[in-house]
Amino acid sequence: MNFSLLRILAIILSFFFLTGFVPILSFVGPGVTALTSGNIYKASAQFIVNQSIERETGKNSLTLIKETLVKEETDKIIKKNSFDENLRQLVKTRIKMTSKKLNDQNLQKLIEKRISITRSKLNLNNIIK
Repeated sequence: MNFSLLRILAIILSFFFLTGFVPILSFVGPGVTALTSGNIYKASAQFIVNQSIERETGKNSLTLIKETLVKEETDKIIKKNSFDENLRQLVKTRIKMTSKKLNDQNLQKLIEKRISITRSKLNLNNIIK
């Protein structure tokens, strides 16, 4: 008697695990909820919501939430990198502009210095500029 019950149980378990009967896992979550809370309504609502999400998206709720969170994090990283790149380009442009202004100022000072040296050598300091 005991051996036949064990054999039937082994056949049923092998059917579930060896045939790829995956929907049994969708019953485990609501089953655990029903057993721990004792609330059949809550367990059935959880099962119905999971099934409707799976029907609409083709993914179970856990996979959908994980992909949504990963997508949000990726979007944040892309947005941050885009902001960083824009800031980098702005700073680079400003550095070029400032460098050009400084070079122009230095060139102007150099020209004035050369003019004064040339005037002094030619003894043109007495002449009005």
